[in-house]
Amino acid sequence: MTEMPEPMQIPTNPSNSLATALRQRRENLAGSIDMPVILWSGKRKERNAGSPFPFRASSHFLYFAGLPLEDAAIRLEGGKLELYMDDPNPKGILWHGEMPSRDQIARAIGADAAFPKQELQERSPLESTATIPLQDRAVVWEQNQILNRERPTELDRDLAKAIAAIRLCHDDAALAELLQAAACTVQAHYAGMVSTRNANTEAMVRGAMEGVIIANNMQCAYNSIVTVRGEVLHNDIHHHPLKSGDLLLADVGAETQSGWAADVTRTWPVSGKLSPTQREIYNLVLAAQKTCIAKVRAGVEYRDIHLLACRTIAEGLVALGILRGNPEDLVEMDAHALFFPHGVGHLLGLDVHDMEDLGDIAGYEESRVRSDRFGLCFLRLDRPLRPRMLVTIEPGFYQVPAILNDRANREKYQEVVNWDLLAKFADVRGIRIEDDVLVTEAGSEVLTAALPKEPNDIEQLLG
Repeated sequence: MTEMPEPMQIPTNPSNSLATALRQRRENLAGSIDMPVILWSGKRKERNAGSPFPFRASSHFLYFAGLPLEDAAIRLEGGKLELYMDDPNPKGILWHGEMPSRDQIARAIGADAAFPKQELQERSPLESTATIPLQDRAVVWEQNQILNRERPTELDRDLAKAIAAIRLCHDDAALAELLQAAACTVQAHYAGMVSTRNANTEAMVRGAMEGVIIANNMQCAYNSIVTVRGEVLHNDIHHHPLKSGDLLLADVGAETQSGWAADVTRTWPVSGKLSPTQREIYNLVLAAQKTCIAKVRAGVEYRDIHLLACRTIAEGLVALGILRGNPEDLVEMDAHALFFPHGVGHLLGLDVHDMEDLGDIAGYEESRVRSDRFGLCFLRLDRPLRPRMLVTIEPGFYQVPAILNDRANREKYQEVVNWDLLAKFADVRGIRIEDDVLVTEAGSEVLTAALPKEPNDIEQLLG
């Protein structure tokens, strides 16, 4: 098990590596925009009195503040940071123990000043301050009260663009966290595969995987997908029994205490052995993934990597006889999307779908818009790759009844799909293979390469 730092560890030296990294980030922001910025962390929501939901600070706040502070705000201007939060309530010591003071936290993150939260409004010029809209309605109401506005302004949109540009490529501090998340996620998937030998339900495998994440003092980066219903892309229901002949698709990722995420998918046979039809489709998806990873490097268009996955899958399905025709033509008419309807991956960072709360500002190069084509409309990233970007590569094959049984699809693709042969692959409901790939100057580095994905290696691990 990897060694992980304790949560909310507060360094006493303001020159610590966290403060240094945060100082560089806010200097980068100051070089992009000339305006004061306020970012809120968010507030804890309660299930009922005394029983709160787990707290997760806003990712934009985390990027510049570094610590998951609750009900706090930071004000950034000219490369300087002011922290606004209240000192812990002394009465809370009984329930939560000693908590760091505002000044201790300010020193840890290299803040230039720290004030009680109530002083934020009087210290902030309203007309020229920008912020990022959050999903938390209570925080949105509070920030709108302080800034005297009802909806995002042009300043807010300029800020969103500036933050997206900075966060696209990860600094050393971010990469160190991302590597920890990736290592923990690899361990979790190993545990999941091994646990399948004695598991009766999806939930038992999920428990083994998430147990590793918790034991490493991390949390899940998203709702775990551990399912024999792999054709349901974001299936977070775990009550199904495991039966011989099933494929188990596990999409599980760890998130560090500072919020940095991993995102990995593997698919394996419950019985420990792939059937002939399962192996053929598995090898097809694996070939698409490996071909795409080999093309990842700075300057390459991510959209081209997606289309490469589409062509590789179309070629494989033609070779198997499931599709008929020229692979290029099949991709042009989106026939491949009957079985591979989503994009080949996405940005990864402080969120598993990093910065998608900003819409397509981060994912799409300026002036580009999403296609309305069946085979392109779910593409989350459409821009040239740059060094230090972290992306996922995750092609898949799915038999989604709502797609394959749709009357319009049946009519449109009647001549290019061998429906009778497809029926022989009924034991392949969904296969996805996903890794986290760092773009480097020379090419790429797969942060999750330690996790097996060759079918023979997986079968050997399953025993």
